This record gives sequence, structure tokens and C-alpha cells, in this order.
Amino acid sequence: MVNIATANDVKTAPADQAADFDNKMDLILSAFKGDEGELIPVLQKVQLEFGYLPEKAIKRIAKFVRVPEVTVFGVATFYAQFKLVPTGRNVVRVCRGTACHVRGGARILKEAEKRLGIKPGESTPDLEYALETVACIGACALAPTMVVNNDTYGQMTTKKVAEILHKEEQGE
Repeated sequence: MVNIATANDVKTAPADQAADFDNKMDLILSAFKGDEGELIPVLQKVQLEFGYLPEKAIKRIAKFVRVPEVTVFGVATFYAQFKLVPTGRNVVRVCRGTACHVRGGARILKEAEKRLGIKPGESTPDLEYALETVACIGACALAPTMVVNNDTYGQMTTKKVAEILHKEEQGE
């Protein structure tokens, strides 16, 4: 799961990245009036675009909706949906609900941690995967369960965890 850069990889210059960021923010903010009540929808759109809420986006949003930066930060940290650091492109969620717990959910989580090399709440260094736990995914009859992006896998075993993550790595 190591990404190796090749001679064909093209890096974007920092000035281009800044212009790209500004253009994306301009486009997002143009859909809003700049009212304080739009704070959460603006945060949602920015996170959808960037995958998280960059610090410079928080500053720009605060100015746009005319509230202190600390208010924007407070809202962003209050709601679990918002991320302040980049997160993996593929999100692996392991259920910790009662049914999953009694049917071996802890083993499933440990295997996912081992395979990905990260703990819940972390992302792999290449930002390919993020690992999360959830209170319940609502598929108790299939316990223990794991979700990768939008695909739910039931009656999980440690062997199935390895197979699913290997399949994801291969892009199958």
C-alpha cells in the first residue's frame, strides 16, 4: 500500500494551488448571501469540495458570514460530520453496536487496524483510507458488520476483512 512517485507525476506549483483554492471558494460562496444562518450549509459545501475544512477556508467563511473565526471553529468542532484535517478517500467504518459487539466486532476492528496500520479516527499517510467506528449501522441481523464507503459487509470474519481491504486496494 505504498505510493511511489514516478517521473510522470506532475506537482502543482504553490501559486497554482492558492489560485485553485481561491477559485473554488469563490464559486462555493457565490451560491450564498453571506448570512450568519448559512454557516452550516457553507461548511458542508466547503467540506464536500475539499474533503475537510482547511484553516484558510475557516477564516474565509468567518469573514463571509461576518462572525468571529472562533465561532466557525466552534461549529466545525461541535458537529462530528466536519473534519479539520484531510481524511482518507476510502472510509472504513466498523460497527460497535451491541449485536456486532457480542458477535466479535472487536476482532473485526483489530483486524482493520492491523491491515490499515491506523487506529479509529486516523487516516493512512497516503490518505487512501480512513478508519472510523460507528455506534450502529442498523444492520444488526448481519452482525458483525463493516462498511467501506457505501458498501456494507455483513457476517464479518477477520479473513473477510483482509479479503475486502485487499480487493479495495486492487480497485475491484
